Amino acid sequence: MATPDPENFMKQMGQMAGRMSSGPKGLGIGLKLLLGAGALAYGVREATFTVEGGQRAIIFNRVGGMQMDTVLSEGLHFRIPWIQYPIIYDIRARPRKISSLTGSKDLQMVNISLRVLSRPLASNLPILYQQLGQDYDERVLPSIVNEVLKSVVAKFNASQLITQRAQVSLLIRRDLFERAKDFNIILDDVAITELSFSREYTAAVEAKQVAQQEAQRAQFYVEKALQDQRHKIIQAEGEATAAKMLGEALTKNPGYLKLRKIRAAQSIAKTMATSQNRVYLNADSLVLNLQDKDNFNSLMGN
Repeated sequence: MATPDPENFMKQMGQMAGRMSSGPKGLGIGLKLLLGAGALAYGVREATFTVEGGQRAIIFNRVGGMQMDTVLSEGLHFRIPWIQYPIIYDIRARPRKISSLTGSKDLQMVNISLRVLSRPLASNLPILYQQLGQDYDERVLPSIVNEVLKSVVAKFNASQLITQRAQVSLLIRRDLFERAKDFNIILDDVAITELSFSREYTAAVEAKQVAQQEAQRAQFYVEKALQDQRHKIIQAEGEATAAKMLGEALTKNPGYLKLRKIRAAQSIAKTMATSQNRVYLNADSLVLNLQDKDNFNSLMGN
């Protein structure tokens, strides 16, 4: 809080009192009383100060220097005018976005941005003021954030920074918390808000993804062709086995072929009987000789 020069203030008061003494006696006394009351009110105002909510105050003494054991909380406080004056700190968390361009383990350039919520350690405000002043965040945060980002990002490949983003964020947060404590700064939250790569690397990643998709598509076609080939082989083997079994059945029992013809004719006749259209077929088309007495009796169920 800025205060007027006490020597100039007292000199001005003396000049006003001298001018008043040349006037009527009653008027001079009244004005002197008024000036005395004004000086008293000024002294009371200069002897008090208010710390607002979310703030803390430390006291600097012109004689003894910084009062290291004094941190004042919210409310009305007293001081010795012209000897002591308060230094107010806002201890509420404030957001700050910091960006850094750094290199990954595989030498890819990475542009990474962090959102940091920081506040001063209230109990150590006198030390913080002596070491860094009131613009502590401007002095400390950019340097330690860049230091930690370069250290952590260098442990991962570019692809790992994307696939293992949660682990990267955890390491950055842990290291930043530890570094900020060295400067009496508390970090309430650290979050990665942006993670991007160079245009060349991004184009290479996209080309790689396209190539992988093409390879997967080609592999699918190869597997499908192999499955079709296996299906045809199995089908051919089944047909060969069926033909072999049919040949063996005909060899062992010559009447087996006649039985197959009769069953085929019965199936065709059943289909025609249930059809709404009349169909006339030559008996020869049924591959069945109805003049054969055995075939005729078998077909009629005799």
